[in-house]
Amino acid sequence: MSLPDSGGESAAGFVLAGGQSSRMGRDKALAELAGQLLVTRALGILREAGLSAEIAGARSPLDNYAPVVEDATAGLGPLGGICAAMASTQARHAAFLSVDMPLLPASLIVYLLRHAQITGAAVTVPSVNGFAQTFPVVVDRAVLPLLETSLQSGRGGCFAALQAAADKLGRLFSILPVELLAQPGHVAHPACLPAALWFLNVNGPVELARAERLHTEFYRVS
Repeated sequence: MSLPDSGGESAAGFVLAGGQSSRMGRDKALAELAGQLLVTRALGILREAGLSAEIAGARSPLDNYAPVVEDATAGLGPLGGICAAMASTQARHAAFLSVDMPLLPASLIVYLLRHAQITGAAVTVPSVNGFAQTFPVVVDRAVLPLLETSLQSGRGGCFAALQAAADKLGRLFSILPVELLAQPGHVAHPACLPAALWFLNVNGPVELARAERLHTEFYRVS
């Protein structure tokens, strides 16, 4: 599938890698799937989408793989990494991908970004099986001051903070069902993985083993 222009310097990409990895028992950014580190896979997804790729909120040294944006509020969840990353760039839009989502296709990132650029949405996320997902997410930098306020107050999670920021700005919080995007081919997985499986979170050894099986099954025949 040919990917459209994702906006050049008007957009930046960040891998969120600040989780505690308690269920994995080690830094999951450095866990391997099909012989490739999860952090490397995530960076590759953003780069394939035509974006610069940096790492935000890392809890361990990952600067051998990409530039790292330090999060002074480490331990407060992904919202801290989002705020630190957005404060570090002048790009109009920032796309965020969690390091533990190795099966997402780059075409989804591209579509979310183009939708945000065309519609002016403050926040753009996908949904699957009727459930909105927190990541990947495309965020307009106009929401940064409101996100920083939410972070400082310690109220609510990342999704709630993004939604509240869009509401306060009077801007669209856009939720795009991936099933409706995949059916006509607006987004596609390079190994034809069903859309419901794109969002597998590799939080621990069980999920990592499942991702390995899926990778073996679908990439072998793609």
